[in-house]
Amino acid sequence: MEQLIEHPASAVVIEGSKHSTRYVTIPEDEYESMKRTIEILSDKELVESIKRGKEDIKAGRTKPLKEYLQERGV
Repeated sequence: MEQLIEHPASAVVIEGSKHSTRYVTIPEDEYESMKRTIEILSDKELVESIKRGKEDIKAGRTKPLKEYLQERGV
């Protein structure tokens, strides 16, 4: 017999009595978000680009979007 165990973090664990297999259910939007995060973290170039962007922000090497667009005549 399977037993449902609810957890407050929006997950449900299903434990089977014959097997030690555990299943976790989460909302689809959380699952999709996790997949996107894994995809991003797997892309070393993208992760490095994000790090450089954070460094630029810290160093003040940014400007407001409106100003950037005005400089380009948009």
